[in-house]
Amino acid sequence: MAGRRQSSRLSKQTLSTVSEPKLKIKRELLSNYAYNDNQVHSASHVSESAQVIKHSRPKSTKANKSTNLAGPPNDWKTVYEVIKEYRKIALAPVDTMGCERLSEETVDEKTSRYQTLTSLMLSSQTKDAITAAAMRNLQLKIPGGLTLDNVIACDKDLLHECIKSVGFHTRKTDYIKATAAILKEKYNGDIPDTIEGLISLPGVGPKMGYLTLQCAWDKNIGIGVDVHVHRISNRLGWVKTVNGSPEDTRKACIAYFEALEAWLPKEYWKEINPLLVGFGQITCLPRGPRCNACPVNDLCPSAKLTSTIKKQRLSVTVQESLDDKSDTSKKVVKQEEATTDPLSW
Repeated sequence: MAGRRQSSRLSKQTLSTVSEPKLKIKRELLSNYAYNDNQVHSASHVSESAQVIKHSRPKSTKANKSTNLAGPPNDWKTVYEVIKEYRKIALAPVDTMGCERLSEETVDEKTSRYQTLTSLMLSSQTKDAITAAAMRNLQLKIPGGLTLDNVIACDKDLLHECIKSVGFHTRKTDYIKATAAILKEKYNGDIPDTIEGLISLPGVGPKMGYLTLQCAWDKNIGIGVDVHVHRISNRLGWVKTVNGSPEDTRKACIAYFEALEAWLPKEYWKEINPLLVGFGQITCLPRGPRCNACPVNDLCPSAKLTSTIKKQRLSVTVQESLDDKSDTSKKVVKQEEATTDPLSW
């Protein structure tokens, strides 16, 4: 076993010589990390014996504890690339139910853009699966389908019925109705192609605005920072806005490299949202992050790998699932609901 572990690890090398980091994950991990639409994340019970092979760095550079970041964070590219490789096989809800995947393929471009905006308006403080279900309701139940004119014409109660499962559904019903009228009057039935125009719409903030520009207009002018990107960026030491908001994490600071847009190359601005959102959904959870199963736990200044309590809880849960398979699904669902609430981190 020791020999196998030794052969599976990357050879040690200084970070200054690492230009294109690579991540290798053992084949037996695929079933643990894969997301299945028909079941709860199986990653909640990732075996502690599972080995993820990743880069390491000297402990002296593990965390940047200076008052302000003086430039791009140490080793950010290594961390980013390892997470990116990991996410290629560690599928998350956002990969199949993200906003850019919910518009219908058969509609015209203008309607597709409108559906993308609508999906983002529904998504705030709502899990991806619920947002996807609400979008499908709108597409199937609104007479004539989910188009701007049909939303304007449809009964408000029907609209509310279609989206009643999402967070703040009553308020979002009003937002969607009001937005449709504004788009018809001011934008010729299309959606704005500027951030200023988008955030002027009811219920649309900076995160939704930048994601809409990226997904609907293919305009990459800002990072869509939600609670997952905000939380993970702070845990990795990429920003120091833990007591701030996601918008604080996004926008550049003139004096210091404290925000993502101040140092992250622009070509990463679009992909970082789904990358970290998915990572936050399955591994770097708001509560009880799975540090022992994380591919960058030796690079993360916030990693907690010696938590005896977490290890004991994991072993107890696994033992229970082996002893009583009939009750396993209920226990797993309850644990997921308690640890992946997007409103708490």
